[in-house]
Amino acid sequence: MGMSTARPESDGPRGPGDCQRLPRASRVRRSPDIRELLRRGKREKTTHLDVFFAASPAARPRLGVVVPKHRHEIVERNLLKRRLRELGRTRVLPVLRSAGRNMDVMVRARAEAYDASFADLKEELDLMTEGLCSARCSSS
Repeated sequence: MGMSTARPESDGPRGPGDCQRLPRASRVRRSPDIRELLRRGKREKTTHLDVFFAASPAARPRLGVVVPKHRHEIVERNLLKRRLRELGRTRVLPVLRSAGRNMDVMVRARAEAYDASFADLKEELDLMTEGLCSARCSSS
């Protein structure tokens, strides 16, 4: 009878980059999930990042990003968050998916990450993901 007020599933991009977001189902979002991952997950350190990972209770790999203030302005924090989410979306999650690994990955920026280039962050996450899969993906 009446028109549905629900938003259509996909009717094209709504703005720049809208169709290339990290899907909600691919994010670690709930506080208990984040706390559990930080507490019980294994940790790998890189020059700019701490990366925590554990088996995912979801049926897919998921990514979370934590960017502490470290006395930086909100604009700098948001830029770093966007960079890390994009690298997770385009580099980390596809590798885990193709390897069939349902893992939660939490990337926590260290103070040094604010001065890192996109290329540096990309290289660190690529190496971490490669190591994660070569050491652990082969064992399953």
